[in-house]
Amino acid sequence: MSIIQKSNTKRLNISIYDLAVVGVMAAICFVVTYFIKIPIPTPVGQTMIKVANAFCLLAGALFGGWRGGLAAGIGSMFYDLMDPAFITSAPITLVRFFLMGCICGVICFSGGSKGKSFWRNAVGISAGSLFSMLFYIAESILKQMLLGQPFQAAVLACAPKMVTSGINMAAGIALALVLLPLFRNGLERAGVYRKIWPQLGEQPLEIK
Repeated sequence: MSIIQKSNTKRLNISIYDLAVVGVMAAICFVVTYFIKIPIPTPVGQTMIKVANAFCLLAGALFGGWRGGLAAGIGSMFYDLMDPAFITSAPITLVRFFLMGCICGVICFSGGSKGKSFWRNAVGISAGSLFSMLFYIAESILKQMLLGQPFQAAVLACAPKMVTSGINMAAGIALALVLLPLFRNGLERAGVYRKIWPQLGEQPLEIK
């Protein structure tokens, strides 16, 4: 069963398996963010050290750009909606983490590799994580400037968020690279990839 959207030159097939993948990965991103975190209050609002970034990156590295982006964005947004400290940031969180997962997935799946190239995966995971960190820092500084602080004061006020964001970036990259082959092998054995991409048939998805 599929939902088919046609254009003049392209056709996008979205199957039930695609929707299931997005839903399950979004739920994982939400649960990991909710339960595995260290909240840190700062003068410009709460931040946190967390491992959820790794699972947002894994969504892209395992399932490609738009699937990974939707899973990361939706899961992270729902966490913000459940936490009074972040509820007003939910819309921008959806955008930030969608782009994070999408950038990661597009690079990992570029050149028809379907996420099988270790080096493409490493670059994709690093690029997605770096983008998320820079987006978060820029957003935090801009918020302070809109409240009337000059640029230098805004940067100093956001320094604690920069530190935690750097830690999250490094931890997310390392953990995603460690977990990626484990998750991929499990999904391959379960036949998930053959459901999403039937053209692969019985071809194994080994990381090269």
